[in-house]
Amino acid sequence: MDLNLQGKNALVIASSQGLGKAVAQHLVQEGVNVMISGRDEEKLQKVQKELQQLGKGQVAYHRSDITKVEDISSLVQKTRKEYGHIDILINNAGGPTGGNFEQISDEDWQKSFELNLLSYIRIIRDVLPDMKKGGGRIINIASTSIKQPIPGLILSNTFRLGIVGLSKTLSVELAPYNILINTVAPGRIATERTNHIDQMNADKQGISREAAAEQSKKTIPLGRYGTPEEFAKVVTFLVSEASTYITGSSVLVDGGMVTSI
Repeated sequence: MDLNLQGKNALVIASSQGLGKAVAQHLVQEGVNVMISGRDEEKLQKVQKELQQLGKGQVAYHRSDITKVEDISSLVQKTRKEYGHIDILINNAGGPTGGNFEQISDEDWQKSFELNLLSYIRIIRDVLPDMKKGGGRIINIASTSIKQPIPGLILSNTFRLGIVGLSKTLSVELAPYNILINTVAPGRIATERTNHIDQMNADKQGISREAAAEQSKKTIPLGRYGTPEEFAKVVTFLVSEASTYITGSSVLVDGGMVTSI
């Protein structure tokens, strides 16, 4: 299947590692020019060199903290300067602090709001002038907590749902401009974030992280964690010209873990 992505320009947020990096890599392999971003310049330089070796799409990077308005503005401007315009936006952010309701402070709530919801809003706002001229694709990466709350992750359970509401509302408002926007929700994908959650569960039970991971895998019908590459393939399809009639949807990439219909 020809995804017809050659020559498109993408901004991928939080792409120096994990899911963001995997998505950036798959886009570059399809001939997309990609701007990667994150807080760690050393990691970004390393990933840029790695992806450039694929020899297809161009790769640039810009260090940014997406909780800061000025950093978002600078990132979008740098992407425009590098590639001319933005066709694809992949919104992504690190997972919020874990904990139960009584353990979470006002500061934790504020930080998570700014990182996991407000940043998405601000970035979309900044790229819209480009996309309104000729269409575009927006993916908001969330979590399976949009369908089934995860114990001990109340911040994720709260703000990831906000992402779904944002995506669904914008799918209607932006449809006249041929801008498609969807939420993609990873389940247990083999990343540092999943390792952190496994360790958190291990500490609660007084067992090893490996034992906690095995317990977790037993709740997944496919019996294993997904790979970042498997997740990235879904995102790449949704931003491609092979996907022209899907918008406002929430797509789970979870190996069947979520049991709700």
